[in-house]
Amino acid sequence: MMENILYSVAGILIPFIGTSFGSSLVLFMKQNINEKFQKLLVGFASGVMIAASIWSLILPSVEMAENQGIMPWIPASVGFLLGVIFLIIINKVAEKIEEKKDGKKLNMLIFSVTLHNIPEGMAVGVCFAGFLAGNAGIALIEAIILAIGIAIQNIPEGAIISMPLKMKGLSKKKAFLCGVLSGAVEPIAAFITVLLINIIVPILPYLLSFAAGAMIFVVVEELVPEMHQSKKSVLGVIGVTFGFIVMMVLDIALG
Repeated sequence: MMENILYSVAGILIPFIGTSFGSSLVLFMKQNINEKFQKLLVGFASGVMIAASIWSLILPSVEMAENQGIMPWIPASVGFLLGVIFLIIINKVAEKIEEKKDGKKLNMLIFSVTLHNIPEGMAVGVCFAGFLAGNAGIALIEAIILAIGIAIQNIPEGAIISMPLKMKGLSKKKAFLCGVLSGAVEPIAAFITVLLINIIVPILPYLLSFAAGAMIFVVVEELVPEMHQSKKSVLGVIGVTFGFIVMMVLDIALG
């Protein structure tokens, strides 16, 4: 039993390692980032978030609802709507407390990606809780594969937090640390899910779609307008395309 617990603890930490690795890419950035790269990065972040919202959040929400005997469109719709409403409220509050628009925009990006990590951590926690229970039909290798898949998906997500922070003037170490902290919520959510599995699982479909709504709000409200602030907006579109494809392929191949 103790061996299974140790395996589960190690497995739960795997997605966090992926986020940390992605955040570490900022340590290799050059001092000055040109406008073209910034547009590509913003576009890539948008594409990653759109794809993650669909394949990592909404589709799993629908599947979980079906397994629970719930009309699948209800959690997906209700959770998504609540996520958008929640971010609208957060956005209004941010406008009052932030003096610079860029600061607010960056904070919203960090908040949405961090929020998105919570239900992913819960999904990992559900799998390892099932493995520990021994009667849920979930093998250790299945839980570990899911954790590795999410870890690979988290690599670009860690990068899209740490790199913009560096471009806004933060030191490489601090930008890296912020990216790492954004992923720290994932193992925390996983451990809480294992402890409270009977309470959290019924509402997990709503939490997944809630995070999707929050991410789409940030893309539409903050990132897309930034891509069109100059004549180089086509680079943003290219970034969205590649970000969407990369995240979609990772989700389908590893989901």
